[in-house]
Amino acid sequence: MTDQTRKPARTTRRGALKTLGGAAAATTLPLWARYAGAQSAEPIRIGFQVHRTGIGAAYGRWYDRTTMAAVKRINDAGGINGRMVEIVAEDDGTDPKRGAEVVEKFATQHKCDVGFGTLFSHVVIGSSPRAGELKLPYFVVSEGHHVASGMLNRYTLQPGITDVKSQVLAMAPFVKENLGKKVTMIFPDFAFGHDHRDFFTAAMKAAGGEVLEHIAIPPTETSFTRYFPKIPRETEVLYHVMVGPAVLTFVKEMGEFFGPSRPEIFGFIDSLEAVDIRSPGLEFLEGTYFWEGHPRYAQPDQTEFDKAYRAAVGVDENGASVSDPKDVSTYAHMFGCWETLYVIKKGMEAAGYRGPQDRAALIEAVEAMTDMPESFEHPQGPKVFNGKTHQVFGVQYISRVEGGRLNVKHTTSIEEGFYPDEVDYTKQPL
Repeated sequence: MTDQTRKPARTTRRGALKTLGGAAAATTLPLWARYAGAQSAEPIRIGFQVHRTGIGAAYGRWYDRTTMAAVKRINDAGGINGRMVEIVAEDDGTDPKRGAEVVEKFATQHKCDVGFGTLFSHVVIGSSPRAGELKLPYFVVSEGHHVASGMLNRYTLQPGITDVKSQVLAMAPFVKENLGKKVTMIFPDFAFGHDHRDFFTAAMKAAGGEVLEHIAIPPTETSFTRYFPKIPRETEVLYHVMVGPAVLTFVKEMGEFFGPSRPEIFGFIDSLEAVDIRSPGLEFLEGTYFWEGHPRYAQPDQTEFDKAYRAAVGVDENGASVSDPKDVSTYAHMFGCWETLYVIKKGMEAAGYRGPQDRAALIEAVEAMTDMPESFEHPQGPKVFNGKTHQVFGVQYISRVEGGRLNVKHTTSIEEGFYPDEVDYTKQPL
């Protein structure tokens, strides 16, 4: 029996004992009665900062679906510390200023226990200072290096998804050894893209390659043709990572520019998140490579954990909604919501969390976490959490487009993504 299958029973029994007064009663009463204490207690309120509008809307839609699926599963198993979980969602418009306002609403208006879910790095950077001032634990699902860099504060954690620095450190050797040594990078001109620029450039140099050109593109750009002539002729590998509603246009125009003659191409799936790879105009992607945080297509060696997770969030074996095959998920990122919620659950249980007075204890409980085995709670793969830097480390997947689908060709180790600590948040006061 796994830890996952045992935990709900322990949680339920505690809640039942408080209301029913005895272990015998708790084990003999029907399931609904065992959960009665949890259902009558004040819920744990999680403020969900979601990009419903703005350039992050496609991610926000699937972050929402994943979050609600995880909360349903948690509540069906008895909640957290015998209490149901309630999601309080607020749209931040993928805007830093609105993000800070949302965080304040969570703490002062909605009386949330924690904040959760933010993706775009500029919104995280704009929101986290307010979370720190309000002493609201702020669990982001972002990938940016801003948490582990020490830029933020002790109340901001990223325990459910790896950061860009770790990702590119793990993958640069594959690019250099298999695709080419001379790289041109195309990336969005904000913090997330700058992380790619800085860390992949350094990682390629360390691996014996070089980046010839950096091409930064505004994240709100709608046409990209004028940027492609900047690509040096001697480029062997084109590295692309693009975000926002115009990603399909970006990839199509890239194909039109190169035609049948192109360099090797290595992309982050961000450039195609929520986009069907079989869309007209994307045929040129055949044979190109992508980083994936979590493989969109079910692989031949699919784990029971990924299979159960897909079913829970309503995603088919091709990474699309089970109710609409044209509604493609942001599968490479949204697992971070699922896994982060389970980290919050585990942290609250370890801290004996009862309310805002226990927020500091919750932070300390999460900081004490280390190994996170692959499981129903962590379906993307095994992870190691660094309590000093508030950043999790995990495996990365490199996939190749073959026959209009993504097939995993290489999985990195967790250790390949390690780097020296740049901060020790545990030394900061709570």
